[in-house]
Amino acid sequence: MKNPLIVLASVVVCSIAIPILTSVVSYDSIEATPKEDKKTVVVTKQIVKKAEKKLTSYETINKKSPNINVYNHKLGKTQKMDIEEYLCGVLAGEMSSEFNLEALKAQAVAARTFVMYKENQGNSNKHKNAVVCTDFKHCQEYKSYDELKSKNGKNWMKNSYSKIQQAVKETKGHIITYNDEPILTLYFSTSSGKTENCEEVFSKAYPYLKSVESPYDKNYSPKYVSALQISNKDFVDKFKRSYGGVQVNENDLKNEIKILERSNGGSVDKIKIGNKEIKGTDVRSILNLNSANFDIKFNENYLDIVVKGYGHGVGMSQWGAEGMAKEGHKYYEILSHYYKGTQIKDLY
Repeated sequence: MKNPLIVLASVVVCSIAIPILTSVVSYDSIEATPKEDKKTVVVTKQIVKKAEKKLTSYETINKKSPNINVYNHKLGKTQKMDIEEYLCGVLAGEMSSEFNLEALKAQAVAARTFVMYKENQGNSNKHKNAVVCTDFKHCQEYKSYDELKSKNGKNWMKNSYSKIQQAVKETKGHIITYNDEPILTLYFSTSSGKTENCEEVFSKAYPYLKSVESPYDKNYSPKYVSALQISNKDFVDKFKRSYGGVQVNENDLKNEIKILERSNGGSVDKIKIGNKEIKGTDVRSILNLNSANFDIKFNENYLDIVVKGYGHGVGMSQWGAEGMAKEGHKYYEILSHYYKGTQIKDLY
């Protein structure tokens, strides 16, 4: 029989050693698992969120596209065209084929909606027998297939025009609506960082044509900033020709010219020139500026006028749309950003 004291000592040693060994093993297993990095968690969540983003498809109807009457101002006659073929000519005239496909699709939907809006409004006095015309000053720019082929050649038609056709085809029948009616889809080249409220430019308010942020124009548009240098004398002469009663001292223009108000989008709303209060849009027209968003730097004998943006500033910025597309946004996201509170409807 073993000595009882030795047995007792063995029991005591085991009771102490086993918990210690267990703790060491458990601690080692915890340390073997790396700590969760907070940055990794954030990035992972973002990737998951992006992966879970659902693509929207609005193609629910597949009917034949309608024909519309288009007044061709170059030929001086009305032509019957398939609306989708007409839109290819509009897209070729209104937006560069080098743009991202999603931006081109946004433009296609905007152009199609413009036609439907015009149809709802009734024929214009400028083209009584047609829904729209080919003059961009009144409706939308349009270039025929033959015109494009003659100007750009076969390779362009094969590579670039086919991309335009794809943008139109993949949005077939889609229009933008507000209260289930087609909207007035105004659009322009380049914003100055924000678009304009319609009523501040065209004196009529639309709930979907409101000022919104347009941050990508600055990075993508070659027309974001432009400048005009003009002598004091030429500046004064231009406004005297346009406003007979204006009195301006060309030797003290720093005190004779003052910007009084700006719009929500940053454009000059009212400016005082001598004894006259003038709209910023009129100044843009008189000086042939790219937009009404401008600043004036006064020098001894001349003015430096720095302009931001290109166009009237209302609705969708085309270069803003291009920027959004390059950043991964789909055409319907672009349209819902620039035309607030609207929905896309599939007509055919």
